[in-house]
Amino acid sequence: MSLFNLNNKSILITGSSRGIGKSIATQCALHGANVIISSRKLNACEATADEINTLVGSEVAFPIAASISDENQLKDLVTLTREKLGKIDTLVCNAATNPFMGSMLDMPNDKFDKVMNNNIKSNQILCNLVLPEMIEREDGSIIIISSIAAIKGSPILGAYNISKAADVMIVKNIATEFGHKNIRANSIAPGLIKTDFAKALWENQDILKTVLSSTPMRRIGEPDEISGVAVMLASEAGNYINGQTIVVDGGTTIS
Repeated sequence: MSLFNLNNKSILITGSSRGIGKSIATQCALHGANVIISSRKLNACEATADEINTLVGSEVAFPIAASISDENQLKDLVTLTREKLGKIDTLVCNAATNPFMGSMLDMPNDKFDKVMNNNIKSNQILCNLVLPEMIEREDGSIIIISSIAAIKGSPILGAYNISKAADVMIVKNIATEFGHKNIRANSIAPGLIKTDFAKALWENQDILKTVLSSTPMRRIGEPDEISGVAVMLASEAGNYINGQTIVVDGGTTIS
């Protein structure tokens, strides 16, 4: 059997009604997994789940709406996922926010707090909610979608960069503490990807020109180019990868 086989795996993916999260959910489903599609709006989750189920040809995707900014909704998300799928083999923390672009000097405190709450605290909460069953089962994979913003400074994305660097440390800590229970925790650090979330960057011609000038492949990425790494980390192919940050950026950070 393929090392990338996800048959009988149950995977919860936040922010999965579109973009990178949707691509991860789709590819995991195509590799045999049952997936939970989650974002704030139920109708968007339902539409994505229907699309995946039609593609796969069976009911493997299930919608559950939840806001990552609300701890009670995160608890309900995990509870409902277990009720629907019976277990959570892999957690993919993909949902994030970035409500401000500009100098750190100009960023309002409420927007800073929102970035820290949604991009760091919500991930920590979700990890803590799924870890007990993984510890008991002595098996599990946690994937956090970070960013090359975690390893590069920025004059316009300061708080976002801080939050993504913290996500890298969350997985290192989990890997260190629970690796002996056969739990793997890793992050994926995409470069600039053509998603709605990053549209303000790739639609800005000055920013796009700067990114492309330092990217050896001279193009930005597509969501499916991130999802393959997630499939690997959720499958047997990733069984001995732990505490790592896998950069997928076309070479941007090597230039």
